[in-house]
Amino acid sequence: MRVLVIEDDVETARYIVRALQEAGYEAASAGDGRSGLQTALNEQWELIIVDRMLPHVDGLQLVGSLRRSGTTAAILMLTTLGGVDDRVQGLNAGADDYLAKPFSLAELKARLRALNRRSEAQSDNVLRFADLELDPELEPELEPEPTAWSR
Repeated sequence: MRVLVIEDDVETARYIVRALQEAGYEAASAGDGRSGLQTALNEQWELIIVDRMLPHVDGLQLVGSLRRSGTTAAILMLTTLGGVDDRVQGLNAGADDYLAKPFSLAELKARLRALNRRSEAQSDNVLRFADLELDPELEPELEPEPTAWSR
């Protein structure tokens, strides 16, 4: 799974990326809002971790831009702004989850796994029962109607 960490604190970004890589994620980082937005839009990511207070482009603006562009990656805001109003603003901007700093690495990983489970469930809309599968997104293959000439 590919994770982009958009965090301006170099030590925090390095710590998160290293921990995610050790856990088997493919992780990279961007150090400010502008480069983070560009990287998020130019590459395919399953999960994006965004700090709220970023240079050049604020985390709220960044998340809003990503959602308006059609990005479907799960987004977790990770920031020191942990008040109720801050969390509500982050979620309303388009974040899927919000975690305040200081944070537990175990909790961060658990939240990423939960976000991944949700996105996997949403991407597979095929209904299955025994050997029957129904995919609501597929167009049905219709048999041509018999004409008066065919018997």
